[in-house]
Amino acid sequence: MAFLQMRNITKRFGDVLANDGIDFDVERGEIHALLGENGAGKSTLMNVLYGMYDHFSGEIRLDGEKLNIRSPKDAISHGIGMVHQHFMLINAHSIVENVVLGLPGNKAVLDIAAAAKRIRKLADTLDIEIDPYARVGDLTVGQQQRVEIIKALYRDVRVLILDEPTAVLTPGEVEGLFSMLRKLAQEGMTIILISHKLTEIMDICTRCTILRQGRFVTCVNLDEVTDKYELATLMVDKELIRTFDKTPYRPGEAVLRVTDLCYSGENRVCALENVSFTLHEGEILGICGVDGNGQSELIRCITGLNRPESGSVWLLGSDTTGKPAREVLKLGVAHIPEDRLKMAVLKELSVNDNLMLMDFREKPFNHGGWLRKKELRRRSRALCDRYKIKTPDIDEILGNLSGGNQQKVVVGRELSRKPKLLIAMHPDRGLDVGAAQYIQKQLLCARESKTAILLVSTELDEILEMSDTILVMYKGRVVGSMPAAEATTQKLGPLMAGIL
Repeated sequence: MAFLQMRNITKRFGDVLANDGIDFDVERGEIHALLGENGAGKSTLMNVLYGMYDHFSGEIRLDGEKLNIRSPKDAISHGIGMVHQHFMLINAHSIVENVVLGLPGNKAVLDIAAAAKRIRKLADTLDIEIDPYARVGDLTVGQQQRVEIIKALYRDVRVLILDEPTAVLTPGEVEGLFSMLRKLAQEGMTIILISHKLTEIMDICTRCTILRQGRFVTCVNLDEVTDKYELATLMVDKELIRTFDKTPYRPGEAVLRVTDLCYSGENRVCALENVSFTLHEGEILGICGVDGNGQSELIRCITGLNRPESGSVWLLGSDTTGKPAREVLKLGVAHIPEDRLKMAVLKELSVNDNLMLMDFREKPFNHGGWLRKKELRRRSRALCDRYKIKTPDIDEILGNLSGGNQQKVVVGRELSRKPKLLIAMHPDRGLDVGAAQYIQKQLLCARESKTAILLVSTELDEILEMSDTILVMYKGRVVGSMPAAEATTQKLGPLMAGIL
């Protein structure tokens, strides 16, 4: 009998069947991958296990005991913990305060010193250097992730779920995380890893369960899988592209010039310091770096969402420094933002409504101030087909779609505008390998049409494969610039970590 058993798990969201009678087994001390396309039901299944969803059918057993999990509190009480892709930490508080926050207890006063001592002991067993009294907001992303793991271990979890744990880490931080996970598994911890990074799955995991369209497909021993493409084929049920046919880079006219751009945020901390570069027609300029090193502020200054303190932004020969976002977009700019829920979609509206957000004022979709709804609906259906957006209908509420399919709505809408400049921040973040390859292929097609593309990504493989020129950002500065043909992980990794 497996240590963790999930039997016949079924979960619906309205008319959407997210999990359809899934069986899932994990052994004690195993690092087990959960893999599938966007909307396959991976996150839903793990949210059921962690108690985020209380209305489902099926059975969960841990070490032979049948569990009744209806909330995260129930899950934690049974030794099940989860580290989400977006960390659940309070930056203004210390590590020890974050770790003990929410713990049950009858004492009027918490013994912070005792908690700090236990945190140090946990950190020592995992070979982590940590100051329990350090402010979380002062930590690197990799350090914050270790705090999340220690937070779970502090609650004596026996099963640890990690959702896309390497999405914002440098190569060195990934190696450190994997070393920690292997040590935890050797000590008997059961670890479930949700990830789209097939190479990492094959490196760290022993077995992999694959879901497709909400159903269990197979469970494979990874030492029997020859390469990541074999694993990807099992996931999407078709052969995937191994390499893109990318034409040689032939730069055209300058489309975007950024010169000595400086910007400080609300707290007056320098976010951009003298950033300069030029982007040409038919060029993909890749900006890599760990999240939080000025990439967001740079894009917001270019798109008119933030006003720089000094420096200039020139777009197609026009000075757009500090211009409103609508004026910038009218010049032929498309923007795939980093946070779709805050900046790109309205999840309460339908798929059709979200697909028309950028075009409802334009011909042929608007005539004399009246919407031509048939034209808009025809275009929305075509985009859903082209970008493989999985939705029951274009009238489906966007919030009912998986995160990956929501992202496809944004990408499809922006690429359909045939922009002169495409600013793409993490365009395939959270997408499965098949969907990611499709989006990457569309970007390359736009490049062939002379679109200038500013690509921001934390995925080194994507930056290396897609870019013509690569910039590395660290603490608001450009610390490296090179043709993609000369770039390697060994060159870029240290620059991303600030080792100059």
